[in-house]
Amino acid sequence: MSIVQGFLGRIAAPSLPLLAGSPSRVVAWRDGAAVSAGEFLAHVRLVAEALPDAVGAVNLCEDRYAFLVAFAALALRGQFNLLPPSRAPHAVDEVMGHHPGAYAIGEQALDPAPVGYLRMPPLSRMAPAYGDVPMVAADHVVAIGYTSGSTGKPKPNVKTWGSFVASNAGNGHMLSVVLGDTFHTVATVPPQHMYGLEMSVVMPLLSDVGIHAGRPFFPADVATALASLPEPRVLVITPVHLRALVESGVTLPPLGAIVSATAPMPVDLAMAAEARFGAPLCEVFGSTETCVFASRRTSTEEDWTLYDGVALHPQPDGTLVDAPQLSEPVVLADIVTLHDEGRRFRLRGRNTDLLEIAGKRASLGDLNRRLLAIEGVRDGVLFQLDEADASGVRRIAGLVVAPGLSEQQVLAALRVAMDPVFLPRPLRVVDQLPRNETGKLPRTELMALIRPAL
Repeated sequence: MSIVQGFLGRIAAPSLPLLAGSPSRVVAWRDGAAVSAGEFLAHVRLVAEALPDAVGAVNLCEDRYAFLVAFAALALRGQFNLLPPSRAPHAVDEVMGHHPGAYAIGEQALDPAPVGYLRMPPLSRMAPAYGDVPMVAADHVVAIGYTSGSTGKPKPNVKTWGSFVASNAGNGHMLSVVLGDTFHTVATVPPQHMYGLEMSVVMPLLSDVGIHAGRPFFPADVATALASLPEPRVLVITPVHLRALVESGVTLPPLGAIVSATAPMPVDLAMAAEARFGAPLCEVFGSTETCVFASRRTSTEEDWTLYDGVALHPQPDGTLVDAPQLSEPVVLADIVTLHDEGRRFRLRGRNTDLLEIAGKRASLGDLNRRLLAIEGVRDGVLFQLDEADASGVRRIAGLVVAPGLSEQQVLAALRVAMDPVFLPRPLRVVDQLPRNETGKLPRTELMALIRPAL
């Protein structure tokens, strides 16, 4: 039985609208011009008619509006969007191999292109399509997202249209408290990532939100993209990209809010961003498995507030998450303590982060914070090796970006900051870490960098 069949066997629900709001509301901004819901539906129907009969497609669109159109067109045709952990050819081929009959779709000419690649028709200006908004069965699988591979092999996660409707209700409410019901968003994260999908694809479909079609990278490009949108503006970003934005000294137009995820947000960075850009920073908590289910204002709150309908149940090896978007509870590796009658929680670490060496215990997350606190360290990561050494101990390894510092100088600083049994052996100074588009570190690439020192 396939992963899709297994999921469908657990859920049954009626149909739900593909799009919320009036035909005149803004869904997206392209080249400084607004795209109405009516024009968007015309594009969706144009692309849907060009799709072959198949189970689904890898959505490789670079342009966020093209991705949004392809996402909706696939749903309209009863197909699913395959979202590999990256758009590298080997990752795309591997995902397609797990779904016989799937193809790939994008708006650009690719060379080399995946087998069966379909290039979308041009999305030129069109007359709005009026009439009934298409309905999608709530139990229809619209996406299969793969985890990043930062903790091992990427794993598939099935998402139905009903689950996205439920998760968007929490995200929409969280931002409406800060901004009201209508706002416009620039996102620096790719739409293929679950966080990017929720905030820059699902939200424009199901809330009164207009999304910028681009994915700006450089600080000046982020500022230009934001300036092309009306207020209130939201910036969806990651901690790594936000730090670069703060340190660049760029001036941004007035922001209504900043949203961050994919990695823990340092409190000092949250405070610096709020002071620099004059907007609250809302950090959201979730995973590819669960979607977002909690948030906090990191500059003033250590505890996370759960979305309505979400309940957490601490377990010996993690936390059981029960949420409206889940067909059944999911266990995450995060260790939490509950407060305020279970409506708030504090993160204590991850069961995969807990280390025990020579009878001593430590948190890998805490050790990484100590590494990054060393003056001169611009980026770095400590991780536990898979294989034990001759004494039976799984050693800690480290990669660090620290221009001007030697490996010995970094180790000397770490000896002051942590118990010697947790010092990384080996430690390598590198030019940069192999972060992916959302700032995560695939374990296979970390191992490739550390291997010469083993």
